[in-house]
Amino acid sequence: QPLRLRGHEFAVSALSFGSRAGPRLLCSASRDAVRVWSLAESRRGRRRVTPRGIVIGTFLGMVLHVRFSPDDQQVAVCAEKRIYMLSAKNNAVLAELEGHLAPVTAAEFCTWEKNMLISISEDRSFKARKIWDYFTGLLIYQSAVLTAFPLLSLLVDEENKQIITGCADGQLWIFSLISDHNYRCVTRINLKREQEKFCNKMGKSGQELDEGQSTSQLCKTNSMRPEEAVETTLPVLTIEHCDCSEFFHKEENLFPALNTTYLCIGSSAGLLVINSANFELEAVLYYKDYSGLSIQFAGLCALTKKALNGKVLCLISSMFEDMIAVLEVNLAELMRSQQNGFLTCGKEKSLSVIARLNYFATGVKSTVKDQPLVFHRKIKSSGYATAPQMTMFSPVTNLKKSHEVSKWKTSCKCKNKEYPLEGFPPTKYGKEISVAYKPTPISCIQYSGDGELLACGLADKSILVFDSNLTDTRAVFSGHDGAVNSVGWSHDKKWLVSASEDRTLRIWSVCNKEPALLLGKDKFHKSVRFAQFYYIDTFILLCCGAEFHLLSFYPDTAKDDLKRYKQRSVCKLIQKFPMASTVEITSLSTVNEFYSYIVLTAGSNRALEVFDLNAGCSSTVIPEVHSRSVHQICQNKGSAFSTQQPEAYNLFMTTALGDGIKLWDLRTLR
Repeated sequence: QPLRLRGHEFAVSALSFGSRAGPRLLCSASRDAVRVWSLAESRRGRRRVTPRGIVIGTFLGMVLHVRFSPDDQQVAVCAEKRIYMLSAKNNAVLAELEGHLAPVTAAEFCTWEKNMLISISEDRSFKARKIWDYFTGLLIYQSAVLTAFPLLSLLVDEENKQIITGCADGQLWIFSLISDHNYRCVTRINLKREQEKFCNKMGKSGQELDEGQSTSQLCKTNSMRPEEAVETTLPVLTIEHCDCSEFFHKEENLFPALNTTYLCIGSSAGLLVINSANFELEAVLYYKDYSGLSIQFAGLCALTKKALNGKVLCLISSMFEDMIAVLEVNLAELMRSQQNGFLTCGKEKSLSVIARLNYFATGVKSTVKDQPLVFHRKIKSSGYATAPQMTMFSPVTNLKKSHEVSKWKTSCKCKNKEYPLEGFPPTKYGKEISVAYKPTPISCIQYSGDGELLACGLADKSILVFDSNLTDTRAVFSGHDGAVNSVGWSHDKKWLVSASEDRTLRIWSVCNKEPALLLGKDKFHKSVRFAQFYYIDTFILLCCGAEFHLLSFYPDTAKDDLKRYKQRSVCKLIQKFPMASTVEITSLSTVNEFYSYIVLTAGSNRALEVFDLNAGCSSTVIPEVHSRSVHQICQNKGSAFSTQQPEAYNLFMTTALGDGIKLWDLRTLR
């Protein structure tokens, strides 16, 4: 039988269980009083006794939110524009906090900072208060106006020391509470946009499934005419951590890594599951998709913090009717069913950075001469009757080890040493030098493969080469007529490629300090943003406008006094690869240290596109990688001093101004 608690004369507007005692302690609030109930007193032996609530506050106004302190000794009551700190034992107002300009919608205690309270309001700002004395509240920080819509929900992330707040238009704001971060904004999430991206991915994966399989009903198009369509928002009613990683790990087909936590977002239309590591949407559950649920739009929502047998309980109340419902959601099953589309279409089309070694040596000149045409008893088929195999290019794998290569390998003393995974990134300041007599922007920097040399491209049209410890200037290259956009080393450190705003590309000999190859303005319609050696110095990759070029080259530094002005080096365009739906390629990356077919490009349309040059086409497109255009892609290109796990080469990073750094896995494109 349900336990009935009586005592309020007006409708109850806010409820909260105890922080430490849990369901044994309950606080309820209405216009007439705020009461604390001890539910542990409901059972005395075999008898059932109705508990009596203790009145801790009277006639405080319209209460929208109540919350126990971490030790259950105080209660924060959000009543209209004020926050009252009440004692949980008797009727006593310990402090009265003022400062919000509109009704306070939520308040949370900071568990790792004593006496700190964080509150949000309909005035669209959040305030962090540290209560040194319960009679005088001290304001620590007050944010500016975040959005044009009221803030409705608040969560304090103890693990990452962050606060997460949601507003009425479906925006999530994450702020850092680390002491030296000054409450800066970590990121902002548009739930409606993330929902559209998720549905687009589901739609694409559904098209690639077999005919016998069906996609989720989440992304079905609406049958209404455009003039009848109504645009709705996703007000964030509640935010809660979901700790059910142990159940996710039992699922073999789920992507989440170890120790990954999730955020459950309760909105008026449904539940959204967000990965707290990358803030990406993992699953969506809509109330209207379930015929047994009569509530299609929720006015209030509450979620359990811990999952029971992998299931989360969700309590929702209808926005338009006097009706409540309790939902039991199996998050692992929900994510598995909605990610099934990605897994099915990704099994056969998975990508890997490291190319396979079963090559066919097509187009490679043979070094064997003066041999009989037939020197075996059995003659193999010529292959004319078989279908031709599509291989754009293949590496030469039967080269003899030269003395120079073996000498270079023996100089790397730590070649077989495994890379320490527990190491920390460098944080100590090393050395600083001035590259010019007057302030000059440094456009690009690039280390050589062995880390001994550092090339810098400057805005004053020159290129400098330093020792790795910045003690000596090895070389100065000049000749460009514009700012240098890109520099790149060859695998053997003999050549340096540079691109400039003057729409030229130059290949420099490190020994002669003169350009061995020059591609002029007649070759490019725009300035070359990026250029590098590719396929162990076999090709050159460069991006110009919305396409990137694959060039073959042969540099020749021999001098002829009679034809000193004639360029002996040869360069030939093999193919151009356009990037879809973009105006300009902002970043390009590929591996030159070993054979790889994969080329990563990012465009001004904020998308990232993966090309497979062995197939000679685009492999996949990831839309809206960042909130702004990606200006740098960084791949794991290996090391001359340590070995790594093969899986590590499938990781790459992207960064955009104001949007942080994201780590991606090429196998899953997540």
